Amino acid sequence: MPRRYFAPSALLPSGWAESVLIVVGDDGVIASVAASAIDSDAERLNGPVIPGMPNLHSHAFQRAMAGLTQKAGSEGDSFWAWRELMYRFLARLTPDDVETIATELYIEMLGAGYTSVAEFHYLHHDPVGKPYANPIEMAERICAAANTAGIGLTLLPVFYAHSNFGGLAPTPGQRRFITDTDRFSRMLGALGPSLHANPMQRLGVAPHSLRAVAPEELQRVLEHGDRLDHAMPIHIHAAEQQKEVDDCIACFGIRPVQWLLDNVVMNERWCVIHATHMNETETVALAGSRAVAGLCPTTEGDLGDGLFNGKAFLAHNGRFGIGGDSHVGVDPFLELRLFEYGQRINYQQRNVFGLMRAESFGGRLYRDACSGGAQALGQRIGAIAAHHRADWIVLEESDLAIAERQGDELLDSAIFGPVRAPVRDVMVGGQWRVRDGAHARSEQSASRYRATLKRLLT
Repeated sequence: MPRRYFAPSALLPSGWAESVLIVVGDDGVIASVAASAIDSDAERLNGPVIPGMPNLHSHAFQRAMAGLTQKAGSEGDSFWAWRELMYRFLARLTPDDVETIATELYIEMLGAGYTSVAEFHYLHHDPVGKPYANPIEMAERICAAANTAGIGLTLLPVFYAHSNFGGLAPTPGQRRFITDTDRFSRMLGALGPSLHANPMQRLGVAPHSLRAVAPEELQRVLEHGDRLDHAMPIHIHAAEQQKEVDDCIACFGIRPVQWLLDNVVMNERWCVIHATHMNETETVALAGSRAVAGLCPTTEGDLGDGLFNGKAFLAHNGRFGIGGDSHVGVDPFLELRLFEYGQRINYQQRNVFGLMRAESFGGRLYRDACSGGAQALGQRIGAIAAHHRADWIVLEESDLAIAERQGDELLDSAIFGPVRAPVRDVMVGGQWRVRDGAHARSEQSASRYRATLKRLLT
């Protein structure tokens, strides 16, 4: 039986509308949307409604180490030193730990306003690098966590074979990630049926980076993905740190994003994570490829990665979305704020993106990130519109930072104001996951998470 919802106002693809009737089918998909409607039988929503935000880049297990890597190391401490700490942390994680951490993270994401996540999943094997009896054990734990929390999922099994460019042997810290193309292809094939049968989940593929994947391996991984699904999302890290760019030039004689543009068919299926250190030529070409730039401002700031060339990218109609990555922040509004503020600091101006007079910064950022995130996840999400999954957020008008705002002022205030809790209710796939700021499984999940941390950190 279709369910009917009445929103006092809602952000639709055409803009903000008043008195909006949303009809959701039994399949959790929006059947119809009508503005200026009257329907006394519909469930009335307690605030303005906006599309749920996709989180296009997640390493779920890193949520448990957030805040634990802030002790000063050697002078010039960087991503590479942080990575060694991460390797030591993950060495103890069991499948139960990973499921517990991911469940807690996904519940936190829902409470913050994320309604779907792309999990860049590379923790495949046991602590000594041996495949589990069930080779997709860890991947299935991620799927189970998403089901428990009730969040949409694009699972991105990661192919990872080398420690650096030139096919260098992996380090001991990477042994839980390492696979070969045949074993990886079997892993994808085993995951395909169950994810295909779940309307809330989608399978993609993630060659980790050009430093971890040799060119011939990249080609084989892409070919196998195409055989399974010719529209399968493809995600890859590229140009996150200057050292990676320098190493790529030393090996291939070319920058990493340019190598991708020259050697694979970059199109709307691709999401290039970070893409921080691009020159102008790469920036313009990536924008023109229709690929999504996956930006993770809280993590990029934490690791000192650098600033994305947002001004040139958006000037050429580039597509972007946001991700939580290492989850030092679990807040889509914060990610957008840091992205915008980083550009303002870099260019020493406010209207970096050349918006039209009276156009909203927050409105532009939120709409673009929803659209880019939906594309990167390969799911019909990111909009309150017919034939899209019923994923939406009801904003909390009692938060004084957004009180008495209307239209895009709500988004400006939620992103740039002193907001504490902008999210009241969250629906995913036609089911309420958060009501009055609370998730039904939050207490149970938090208890298990605390017990896991106690064991891991002692």
